[in-house]
Amino acid sequence: MKIEHASVLVTGGASGLGLATARNLAKSGATVTILDLPTSNGAAVAEQLGGRFVAGDVQAEESVNAALDVAEQSGPVRAVVHCAGSGHTLRILDKDGNPAPIEPYAKVINLNLIGSFNVLRLAAARMARTEAVEGERGVVVMTASVAAFEGQIGQIPYASSKAGVVGMTIVAARDLASKQIRVCTIAPGIFETPLLGRLSQEVRDSLGASVPHPKRLGAPEEYASLAAHIIDNPMLNGETIRLDGAIRMAPR
Repeated sequence: MKIEHASVLVTGGASGLGLATARNLAKSGATVTILDLPTSNGAAVAEQLGGRFVAGDVQAEESVNAALDVAEQSGPVRAVVHCAGSGHTLRILDKDGNPAPIEPYAKVINLNLIGSFNVLRLAAARMARTEAVEGERGVVVMTASVAAFEGQIGQIPYASSKAGVVGMTIVAARDLASKQIRVCTIAPGIFETPLLGRLSQEVRDSLGASVPHPKRLGAPEEYASLAAHIIDNPMLNGETIRLDGAIRMAPR
């Protein structure tokens, strides 16, 4: 799927991995629509990129449809990169042996897993109605994490939500193959994002040193480069790609 002149939607595009992706795609000639929270810097980012911003929540059908409506003003939506998500630290039992509350677990599942499916289903419906170009109607790139494979202690909401995204990927690709829509997922390792920016430089350096090679945190631009390549490469489908410098996370 050619990026130049394409209309694309990036969720979570106001910061971190989504921001780097929006910049990459805009630089490559796409018209970018960003869907992010009302409290985000999305409007300013979209203005810088010559794109559009829609304030909303990926869990809400009306928000995602509103963003797709805006994106379609520039033509058929050919690619969606879904970066929106969050986490919450939670132990199964507290220090006194009491079970974890269910509410924070459900909140992460709703945002990361239900939100991913919501974006996938609504984007696929729009793409399926378009005319195919060189045998393709569209591409959806979702975001998981290496935590899906070896989540650390305290990551159970995040790890299980991202494992759900991984499990969704091949099924979605097979399901949507008849519509000529591809689906892939990127599973990043430890990346330089606003979340890690809250940590001290010493802690960030230590995290970077835990990566086998290169011994540093991943750059959002490296995620963006892979997302763009997935869009561009028609044979990439149904795959979850680890982007992690060969790291395998320890239990804690």
